[in-house]
Amino acid sequence: MTGPAGRVVVVTGAAGAAGTATTRALQAAGATVVAVGRSAGRLAELAQLPGVEVEVAELGDQAAVDRLADRLRDRYSSIDGLVHLVGGCRGGKTFGSNSDADWRFLSGGLIDTLRFSTLALHDDLVRSPAGRAVIVSATAAESPTAGAANYAAAKAAAETWMLALADSFCRAQSGRPDNPTPQTSAATILVIKALVDARMRAAAPDRRFPGFTDTEDLASRIVALWSDDAAAVNGARVTLDT
Repeated sequence: MTGPAGRVVVVTGAAGAAGTATTRALQAAGATVVAVGRSAGRLAELAQLPGVEVEVAELGDQAAVDRLADRLRDRYSSIDGLVHLVGGCRGGKTFGSNSDADWRFLSGGLIDTLRFSTLALHDDLVRSPAGRAVIVSATAAESPTAGAANYAAAKAAAETWMLALADSFCRAQSGRPDNPTPQTSAATILVIKALVDARMRAAAPDRRFPGFTDTEDLASRIVALWSDDAAAVNGARVTLDT
């Protein structure tokens, strides 16, 4: 593997801090990036970058995601990556504060968007000679607190979905004894405590942000997935250094 140069990579949640950093890092590494978000206005800055195309789509709507996938297939001969960065965090201080409204928000944003996106692009990622799918999960999924039960449960469900995707990649490629095809696609989970970016540091110059992962470091690790052996990172849960 030589990195993402020449690959077509879809970045969802591209208008957020992590999505912007990742889009820029992939573009700088030579990838063609499809930056997906809800608002054309928030994607406008990324649209100015050479090699970056923007798409406005409601990823919580399966039909809209399927239409997006069809548009990408019409435009590109191969789709080589899905970096799913649609996020959101809600919670409270007590177990009883885990409301139905918060669960609907979190399950829709963290689980349904992932389900729809991976189902729509699964076959493309299998066909790619360098298919990669990646999400960013949280340490809360394995160490949940009472007030963040909704959030932790949604993150854990997203991780489970990704492990099933990894199994599908393996079965479609090198997972069968009668299939000599090498593993070329991988589904990977990157785990963080929380994210921090330059704007957050500037707004709170005296705060240390212990254990947080910088969005630039996250973006670099995502780019590096195209240099990793697919079999080694397929189904891997990688906790980022902080």
